[in-house]
Amino acid sequence: MKKLTAFVLSAMMVLSLAACGAKTETPADTSTPAADATKPAEVAKLTYAVEAGSAGEEVALANGYNVVSVDSQAKALMEVQAGTADAAIIDSLMAGAMVGEGTSYPNLTITDQKLTEELYGVGCRKGSDLASFINSVMADAYADGVLEATAETYGVQAALVEQPASEFTASESDSDVQYIKDKGTLVIGITEFEPMDYQDADGNWIGFDADMAKLVAEKLGVEPVFTVITWDNKVFELNGKGIDVVWNGMTITTAAQESMECTNAYCNNAQVIVTK
Repeated sequence: MKKLTAFVLSAMMVLSLAACGAKTETPADTSTPAADATKPAEVAKLTYAVEAGSAGEEVALANGYNVVSVDSQAKALMEVQAGTADAAIIDSLMAGAMVGEGTSYPNLTITDQKLTEELYGVGCRKGSDLASFINSVMADAYADGVLEATAETYGVQAALVEQPASEFTASESDSDVQYIKDKGTLVIGITEFEPMDYQDADGNWIGFDADMAKLVAEKLGVEPVFTVITWDNKVFELNGKGIDVVWNGMTITTAAQESMECTNAYCNNAQVIVTK
């Protein structure tokens, strides 16, 4: 059954890519899903575990797959491990850290096909000057080598995107940066997502995104506070000021840019299929 499922997934992707060809997305959307116009009967019977509100869920629904939506990508992998889903669609960076020999899921396999090509960014409240501040910190960190060194710590250096020079421009009124400085904390909305945001043996939040968020908090002169959120509710959390920023491997899409103030892209990513 293990080999059959993997074979069906591979065959489906060959048919999908042949049917679709290269698909052009709108310029504002950094993800490029290979939407499937024809769905073989065998694939129609498969169930894909996806994170609710994620790029993986979006491409699965666009392809007409049967999905079970869960509240994190980690739980999507659990569904496959438990046999309650045939496959999971998750971020390639997470798959590389959590799937295969020497990882949390040594008996799972990442298939060769990529369903999308996309870019990560940080989400702030719409109109927030915090995005400009983060851009300036990331630009400096790229220039002085801190960004690359941090990426190497978590094995994501190959995915890094060059950061352009950027200077912080504060809002003349209703500054989010000033609001955060006044309250003394930067509240970071995350999910458990290795290698970007996850806990070490002592319960401390670490990861590439976590470490960069800590650097931004340091530059602001405030304390970082990590809050686990339901990914599908991230915009509500931002607008309600339950969190100040979404920093958790967030794909920059048209929908994200319409509802949030997004930073410059800092990492390449893709959606991949994981199976037994």
